Amino acid sequence: MITDEQRAESMGETTREKLKQFFARIERLEAEKTELAADIREVYAEAKTFGFDTKIIRKAITLRKIDANERADQEALLELYMDAGEG
Repeated sequence: MITDEQRAESMGETTREKLKQFFARIERLEAEKTELAADIREVYAEAKTFGFDTKIIRKAITLRKIDANERADQEALLELYMDAGEG
């Protein structure tokens, strides 16, 4: 059975460099993702200061991501289920 050390030694320099590049790119993108998440939180906080309901904004954003036909199907099903639950 090959050990981790043997595997590392058998890995060529080019392969190691490529792996380092992947790590660097992923780490950079993770940092950007963290920054973007902070920016999004700031926008929601700003909307809240203007009196907007951020829960509703989040829901609207989620719905806007869905294809219009799919959203219409979901809304029709929701209405059907709501009507059935009122009996």
